[in-house]
Amino acid sequence: MPLPRIEGYAIVSSDGMLANAQGVMPPELVFEADQNFFHGALEQADALVHGRHSHERYPPTGHKPRLIATRSITALEHDNENANAWLWNPSGASIEDACAALKIAGGTLGVIGGTDIFGLFLPLYDTFHLSHAPSVTLPGGRPVFPQVPALSADEVLKRSGLAVKKTRVLDPSANITLSTWEPENRTAR
Repeated sequence: MPLPRIEGYAIVSSDGMLANAQGVMPPELVFEADQNFFHGALEQADALVHGRHSHERYPPTGHKPRLIATRSITALEHDNENANAWLWNPSGASIEDACAALKIAGGTLGVIGGTDIFGLFLPLYDTFHLSHAPSVTLPGGRPVFPQVPALSADEVLKRSGLAVKKTRVLDPSANITLSTWEPENRTAR
């Protein structure tokens, strides 16, 4: 079964963090324009994947099929608390098996974090949407990718074979930009 299109979505502080030290996205990293983009994209996605700290609580996407990555199970198990979700241990089941459990072969799989999940999909992204909040720093926070802060988030994406295809300003007053990264030297699936 072919994989769906894989798209990642994150906003990072100037130091490459997506959450504070407690694993929570703080209010200073939440910007209306970025949230509008993010939620609009999730509404278009066919399914979502995230870790246990990256719950998507936006009501219009609550019905979306989703994979919740966890180390608490061996491979794949239906989530008894959410009829639309499967618990997925990437060490015990492939992404192909997980997508088959969700019954998605085409469409778009939206990757919404956290750190390990964003890192896991680095070789597979067809697109990664990265918003930057340059006025925010989160010392000791949770990085967007496991390689941060040794590398910047942009450098991690570049080293993964992605290149910026488009950048736009989402919020001029806060200098929030959105860069859309796509494969540079590899063929998108």
